Parts: sequence; structure tokens; C-alpha cells
Amino acid sequence: MFLRDIWYFGERSAAIKPGDMIRREILDQPILLGRTRAGKAFAMRDICPHRAVPLSAGRLVDTGDTVGGEAITEPQVECPYHGWRFGQAGICRRIPSQVEGQEMDLDKIKVPIYPVHEANGVVWIFIPRQTDSPIVGDAPVPHIDPPQLPAVGADWQPKFRMRMIFDCHIDHAVIGLMDPAHVSYVHRQWWWRSENSMYAKEKNFGPAALGFSMLPHTPSSNSFAYKWLFGANPTTEIVFRLPGIRTELITAGKTTVLGLTCVTPLSETQTEVTQLFYWNNPLFTLAKPLLKPFAEKFLDQDRQMVMLQGEGLKYDPRLMLINDTDVQAKWYFRLKKEWQASLDEAREFANPVEEVVLRWRS
Repeated sequence: MFLRDIWYFGERSAAIKPGDMIRREILDQPILLGRTRAGKAFAMRDICPHRAVPLSAGRLVDTGDTVGGEAITEPQVECPYHGWRFGQAGICRRIPSQVEGQEMDLDKIKVPIYPVHEANGVVWIFIPRQTDSPIVGDAPVPHIDPPQLPAVGADWQPKFRMRMIFDCHIDHAVIGLMDPAHVSYVHRQWWWRSENSMYAKEKNFGPAALGFSMLPHTPSSNSFAYKWLFGANPTTEIVFRLPGIRTELITAGKTTVLGLTCVTPLSETQTEVTQLFYWNNPLFTLAKPLLKPFAEKFLDQDRQMVMLQGEGLKYDPRLMLINDTDVQAKWYFRLKKEWQASLDEAREFANPVEEVVLRWRS
């Protein structure tokens, strides 16, 4: 089940230059992401209602341009097939092939648009339930706020990014990445975990907006990378929220590092995992060339394991979730179920997560 009426990661701000249009696919839906020359990001369904050509293959006729003697007063997307143009509200503004006497009510021809929110170098897209709604209608109005990144200033931008495609459904990617017991096996290496360093752990969890939080704590003593990067006394808090957004905030003295992981379903069988990192210590910028190969290897190990898992999933086996290791996975499915129920019943979302202490060996 894909979740709708919720905010998804759309793209990094830096990937959409002024005047550009790019094509994305989220939840099996084609989406055009663009940016006007004035810097405003926008999104609409990437299908022309005339002959179904992707609008992203056309061009953006921006404010101030003159086309055929006509001054453009709002940014318009022009289809490459017949030149139909659509404004920022998705309404058709021009059909060039028409001659006098063939006028149509263009206000009734509309491409569905998606609300966007841009902050801290990320463009978020609100995906409504009716992404393939009729071409006549109003734009969806988000009933929830977009995700807010913790402890970063308004001017903070990502300093480092990674992106990989996992060949699996979003559920397997999400619960795989949040699984606390796999680290000592999937990520076993000298700079992160050693074979002989497993021991019992105990962490406090509680509810958070649309999800749950591993409350602020000192990272595990067998996490060698934490010791090397942050010294003896770092504190970290990990927060997960629907539909697949994870933040890890690490503080050590005046140093703040935020890791943002966005798990975005492209289709039923492909999921995109994007990781962005923010920090305020220039030493991390200097160390970035050294850190990059380690970070990429870490994420690729998760990807390889999900691909291996797919060999078994082809036979549709019944899977197990146990306590306490898999409680976060159980919460994820309960959160999804509650989100859908709150939409169907037109009521407030009621977070099913309660404060609890979870214990496992890793």
C-alpha cells in the first residue's frame, strides 16, 4: 500500500536550475518538477492531456518572454508536440493550432498540479489521493505541514549527498534501513563494527510527528566511526516519520551533524533512497573526500542485502517480526494502517506508538 495525502521527497533543490524542467516518477506517477527563472519551484503531472506527451520534454516559457508577439505574464509549460501551454495552476493558456471561431473554454482543460515546499535544499511534493483526477478541478490543499528538519538554520544546505535505487517495494527498504540487528552482519567492518563487539543494548523510544523517535542518547561504544568523528561524548537522536523519512541528529560540543534519509517509492518494485548530510563544522567539509567512499559502501551494503532478500521474496513466504528487534518495523506498519484509516474516516491521525524501552544485541 502506497500512502497518499502526504509529503514525499521530490528532489534536491540544486538539481533543478532556474528555467529547467525535469521528470520524476513517484508512486508510479509521472511528475514534472520545474523552476521558474525567478526561482520558484513547481510540480505538475507530466502528461499533456491532448496526446499524452511528457510535458517535461517541452520548454518553460517564463515571465517576461514574448512568444508570437504575445507577452507572457506567468510562467507556462509548453508541450513539445503541439505547443499547448499550461500555467502554474495547471490551466491551459494557449492552443496555437486554433483559428478564429474555434475558441474553447481553456479553463476547463487542466493538468493536475502538486503542492511543493522548498527548504534547506530539498523540494518536498505533496501527493494527493487523486493524482489521476479529472483535468478539471482545484489543486489539492495539504492538510499537514511538510517535514521540518531538526536543529538546522533556514540557510543550511546539504553538504553531501548519495542516491541509490533499491529493487524492492518501499516497505522492505524502510524496515531494512531501520533494523537495528542487521548492523553487525551487513555492515561488519573494522571502522564500524567488529565481529567480537556485539553486546546487549537498551534504547528509549517514544512517539513523534507521524512516527517515532529513538530518544537522545550516547551512541553505542562499539561504533568506532562515531568515536573517530565526534570524540568521546556525542549525543544522537533518530526520528522516523511517514512515509519514509529518517533524521539522525548528532551533536558534540558546538558541532552539529544532521543526516536525512528519504525513502521514496518510484514503483511497486523500485525504491529510491536519498541521503543528505548537513553540518556546521568545516573540518567535515575537508574530510568529505575521505568519508564519501565509506558512506557509499555502507548504503550499498543495504542495497545488496535487499537484492538478496528478493531471491526469497519471489516465493511469497510468510515473514516474521519478533520483539524487541522488529518493534520498529511493527510500528511502521501500524503507522501506515492508522494513516490510511484517518483519511478514510476523515479524522485526526492518532499515533499508535507509546514510550517504551527496547533491548537487543548488536
